[in-house]
Amino acid sequence: MFGIVLWRAADDKTAVVWCEDHGDLAFLRSKSNGNVDDGLSLDPGDLLQFDLTESEDMRLVENPRLVAEDHYPSLAGRLMEAGNIRSTAARKPHPTPPSDGGRPIVVPFPSPEERDAKWRHKTKLS
Repeated sequence: MFGIVLWRAADDKTAVVWCEDHGDLAFLRSKSNGNVDDGLSLDPGDLLQFDLTESEDMRLVENPRLVAEDHYPSLAGRLMEAGNIRSTAARKPHPTPPSDGGRPIVVPFPSPEERDAKWRHKTKLS
């Protein structure tokens, strides 16, 4: 699995990864007192390749390998922006279409003859 680091703890012992399958986020935890995994130092935007395991209700990153540093540094911010847009759109009330006693009002389009007559009238006035 590939993924982008979205967030890293200040102590460099945990990280949150957005996975290529767009499923739930995956968590990366240090197995020792050192960095995340065997001296691997991560920053938001780094591209990882890893094994994914699911434990109860969590997805866990195992055997992470750094593929590219700073591959997509703006991803976390872009995802937050997209979330804000979506939540704003969800709160916005949808307009109610006009109706006449529960029946929708259908606005008829003018026939070609009516359009031509209107155009001729308009050009006479000019």
